[in-house]
Amino acid sequence: MAFSTVRTVCELRAQVRTWRTDGLSVGLVPTMGALHAGHLSLVHAALKRCDRVIVSLFVNPTQFGEGEDFSVYPRDEDADRVLLESAGAHLLFAPSVVEMYPERSDDRAGTEVHVPALDSILEGAYRPGHFTGVATVVSKLLLQSLADHAFFGEKDFQQLQVIKTVTRDLYIPTEIHGVATLREDDGLALSSRNRYLTAEERATAPRLYETLCKVAADFKRGGSATDFCRAAEAVLVDFGFGPVDYVAIADATTLKPVETYDANRPARVLAAASLGRARLIDNIPVDSGD
Repeated sequence: MAFSTVRTVCELRAQVRTWRTDGLSVGLVPTMGALHAGHLSLVHAALKRCDRVIVSLFVNPTQFGEGEDFSVYPRDEDADRVLLESAGAHLLFAPSVVEMYPERSDDRAGTEVHVPALDSILEGAYRPGHFTGVATVVSKLLLQSLADHAFFGEKDFQQLQVIKTVTRDLYIPTEIHGVATLREDDGLALSSRNRYLTAEERATAPRLYETLCKVAADFKRGGSATDFCRAAEAVLVDFGFGPVDYVAIADATTLKPVETYDANRPARVLAAASLGRARLIDNIPVDSGD
């Protein structure tokens, strides 16, 4: 079928209904646009599992806090559409803010989806309200599309756990898939915000991944997670990052702190640090740090 764009929930559901009538499975890849190879890897993962793939493009205002980059977040729908068509996606859903949040137009506060166990730790501690915005908009997208499967990058690992929790607790009938982080050859995780980096900062940025790998390897050999993380924060500052919001080792499901290595308990090393205008986040499985 030819690639097409829809902008309303009614149009989206009409297309999905047609696919359902034909017995086709549906995948969803939610994005905020400014697409890069990491996003396209999600599309490719969806195409392997689903007959039809929807990509949503919506810069969600409710997940940006005061002083964050909503107004300047990179946007280029035309370029994104070309990339998606070439990648083999079938439908772009590009709604307006009014379409996604009609309650805002009549002064109602609107319904929010809140995950207390996950939204005030790590990223949530530094971006109050962020995960409520994420959980709310993703819940809307899943219910608007009623996709069989939805695909999210592991780079935003806490976000992935929030979404898995929401779909489980609210019985949303969509299977959530995490897709491994796509990296540059030097280890830097792909991100739309990497374009904020100057040439000098771009040369420094891979040190974040390098540091996480060292933390994971040291942690597996034994010792205190707290000590390793504090040392890593100091190393990142020496490299030129700052502020360093956190380096943490956490349970891979609950994201609760883990202090000692246990081969039977999957864990992640997670970090967030600023470098110039860019705030970089990254994470790796502890067992990848061999």
